[in-house]
Amino acid sequence: MSKVVVLGAGISGHVAASHLRRKLSKKHEVIVVSPNSNYQWIPSNIWVGIGRMKPKDILFPLTPLYKKKGIIFKQAKVQTFYPEGDLELNKPYVIVEYVDKENKGKKEKVTYDYLINGTGPKLNFEATEGLIPGKNKTYSVCNYTHAYHAWEGLSKLIQEMKQGKKAKILIGTGHAKSTCQGAAFEYILNVEQELRQHKVRDMAEITWISNEYKLGDFGMDGMLLSYGSMTLKSKEMVEMIFEDRGIKWIIGAGVNKIEDGIAYYETLEGEYKSETYDFAMLIPAFSGHGFKAFNKNSEDITDKIFKGFMIVDADYTPKPYEEWSVQDWPETYQNPSYPNIFAPGIAFAPPHAISKPRVSKNGTTISPSPPRTGMPSGITAKLVSDNIIDTIKSGNSSLKHKGSMGDMGAACIASAGYGMIKGSGISITTFPIVPDYNKYPNTHGRKLGKTFGEIGLAGHWLKLALHFTFLYKAKMKPFWWLIPE
Repeated sequence: MSKVVVLGAGISGHVAASHLRRKLSKKHEVIVVSPNSNYQWIPSNIWVGIGRMKPKDILFPLTPLYKKKGIIFKQAKVQTFYPEGDLELNKPYVIVEYVDKENKGKKEKVTYDYLINGTGPKLNFEATEGLIPGKNKTYSVCNYTHAYHAWEGLSKLIQEMKQGKKAKILIGTGHAKSTCQGAAFEYILNVEQELRQHKVRDMAEITWISNEYKLGDFGMDGMLLSYGSMTLKSKEMVEMIFEDRGIKWIIGAGVNKIEDGIAYYETLEGEYKSETYDFAMLIPAFSGHGFKAFNKNSEDITDKIFKGFMIVDADYTPKPYEEWSVQDWPETYQNPSYPNIFAPGIAFAPPHAISKPRVSKNGTTISPSPPRTGMPSGITAKLVSDNIIDTIKSGNSSLKHKGSMGDMGAACIASAGYGMIKGSGISITTFPIVPDYNKYPNTHGRKLGKTFGEIGLAGHWLKLALHFTFLYKAKMKPFWWLIPE
């Protein structure tokens, strides 16, 4: 009998646990450890943030589903890793602390044969002074609670605008190294559309603020897109979208401090500026959770497992940006020191930035961190679970399932508006995620045809369809596994 422990029940953790339980016989244990008792379909937080969905529309409780499917669920947060066990327990384990009402504060050593770290990022709000969701007129859409509070703040402002108040809205990134620009991009389009729906668009000045060097960078060094019969840069596409909607922009900006209605930021030119607002949604920096690891003699070995996020089969050799290679990116997401530990999705440490790191004249790095959300999280979680399944079934170590972000595509659909007849969808598909300049030297490291952009109602319908499709898949309804990641 084998015991597989999955840390986290977000996209990567839940996908991994679902496939493990479906393909392994009941004599093998699948255990999920997560502090959140609900699964949430994160892409739909945007609609919660404009009041078009409620949190209940995008989440469901994990306990009844896991009980029905034969997955052991522990509502707890992991604290410490002991990949060699200790002098008393000669088996690898993690120490977890329960957060549910019945067991709150209780700690347990959870042993494992295989460990999947799907804990994702820590939302590092404290890295930016004053950036606190629900405080200083700033909000977040990173989880359903934050998104609901964002709608409360936005709804209040809309009512004030209906009474004649002119308002300034600021949306983008809240730290010099933030990632997830795509979520902020989708939210700004939805907010703009929502103001139109409420007939107060003329009362608002909407501004995009981002650490991107150019619009449409999205932490992926931008894209050269097939756009109908044309070839278009993502910068040109986003400029066109913003200009069409009357959205202003500030780029190359590292937000470093928030006060009530004021965002302070540094520019790449080394200038210190500020922007006032009545409502702001700013994506925080992401970081690792600060886990510690010890060997069997209780000696600290954190640096063998973590480099902020978890170390995997990537090339972390320090080198100038110009010398990095797409081959530096991991394929199996296996920790090199402990081969029974894996980290798919956002939990793995990227080997380097995708966009060229840029430093201000004051020496501050103002540049997006590499995105690893959405499709990459699901795809990498599935391949990790498939390798563990093959290993357990054959009795021999197997790593035949591989998938580098340098050979993996991703689709992002930014829907503006909500409903079947109103709204628009901006669809951007990228292949590969990490540009391969050797294979595609004339098209900015990506394959045209597989890297394209579209604008229209069809993309909006697709976004809505994906909401229901992936909740169906997450609930492990009949034939759920036929739906791709």
